[in-house]
Amino acid sequence: MKREVLITTNIILRIRWSCLSRYVTVSAKVPRELREEAEKLGIRISEFLRRTLEEEVRRRKIEVLKEELNSISTVLDKIDVDRIVRHIREDREVR
Repeated sequence: MKREVLITTNIILRIRWSCLSRYVTVSAKVPRELREEAEKLGIRISEFLRRTLEEEVRRRKIEVLKEELNSISTVLDKIDVDRIVRHIREDREVR
């Protein structure tokens, strides 16, 4: 029985460690009054910061993708779509 409890506890600790090891602690200094007001209003600071950071990362990734799209659009504009369509049709007719 003791051994089973020890094994179970060990497995639970490993699972918790593997889940927690994906996270890092990020800290920020804020005025004490702001923290106290947030607590009074029921704002979960860590949850709020995590969600806000995720949204900002997502927004910036989209910005980077838009910039990359703009940079390759000049190359894409040079492609003659009619010519490609014509070649595809010719290839289908040959088959």
